[in-house]
Amino acid sequence: MTPEERARSLDNLRLERDAIVLYDRLAEIERKPARARAFRSIAANERRHAEIWARQLEAAGAVVPATGGARPRIRFILLLARLFGTHAVSDFVRALEGDEENAYTGQVHPEVTGIIADERAHAEIWRKLDAGEDIGSGDAGTGAAEEESDPRAERWNVSGRTGTLRASIFGVSDGLVSNLSLVMGVVGAAANNAFIVLAGVAGLLAGAFSMAAGEWISMQSQREVFERQIELEREELRVMPEEEERELARLYRRKGIPDADARRLAHHLMEDPEMALDTKVREELGLDPDQLGSPWGAAGGSFVAFVIGAFVPLLPFLVSSGSPAFFGSLGLSLVALFAVGAAVSLLTGRSLWRSGLRQVVIGGLAAAVTYAVGSIIGVSVA
Repeated sequence: MTPEERARSLDNLRLERDAIVLYDRLAEIERKPARARAFRSIAANERRHAEIWARQLEAAGAVVPATGGARPRIRFILLLARLFGTHAVSDFVRALEGDEENAYTGQVHPEVTGIIADERAHAEIWRKLDAGEDIGSGDAGTGAAEEESDPRAERWNVSGRTGTLRASIFGVSDGLVSNLSLVMGVVGAAANNAFIVLAGVAGLLAGAFSMAAGEWISMQSQREVFERQIELEREELRVMPEEEERELARLYRRKGIPDADARRLAHHLMEDPEMALDTKVREELGLDPDQLGSPWGAAGGSFVAFVIGAFVPLLPFLVSSGSPAFFGSLGLSLVALFAVGAAVSLLTGRSLWRSGLRQVVIGGLAAAVTYAVGSIIGVSVA
């Protein structure tokens, strides 16, 4: 084993040990027996992966490190799961699993293909859990061949399009940065605490309603477009079933299925119009009918998230005034900005410190610019 292979095997072992901790704890937190059973099944699978890398290191004479604590990213996900339930961390866990699959991609090892297939099986479990479907006993994966996994499971980031937690994080970030900038701009222009509070409250409400309205319109318009496309496909299946059957056969041929089998599959699907429609919508349009999103849910989530973020820079001015309120608002906001950046790193897989500091720099620069502009305007008015 070369030094590079040893380092890679150690990294793989750490990844799998983190996954073991994650799923063991999620199983303990989860109160629904079916979900807890699914998490325990995945944890057992991750243990098998960890044993593969531990055995390889031992066979090469390398020292296998003792099991240690999980990374901060894992601990934070588990904290959120304890506070809000395992449903709330679905996006985070799926992003983490996607990072794990990406880490294995390109590695040359006899076991890697089976491990990647297992990770995709884990993606299918999360898809079923999020959709409320039943989980079979063999769904966790056993190193099955890659082509046997559900193609939908290969796209870990699909849930991010409608993930409530993801949208909430960015909603908090928007509220925090925009209202911090607004408050600092008013502070630069006028030291009157009543003006600052009035501007902060107005900015909080205006921004929250604007975001909620924009999110509702965007989601509703997108949903209407998708529903229109689905209805067009439904009408085509009704009016010209023979042509639609030929289209289905062509879809399967493009996937490498022999012509006779493709035509037989297409004919079988056309016997159930709803199944044929579902297949065409997914394969031809690239849509998931189960994940069109709720406009009201998106609007409400954006409103609440923006209010939470926008309230942070305003809070010190509600309980104090002058320099204490100014420095309190700035300090509290910078801490909150770092926390938001750190939360974003859970989705992106980037360094927690890098993401947190980047958010602080962006929010700090915005606040500095508006403070300077406010000071100039205040002097001009005076």
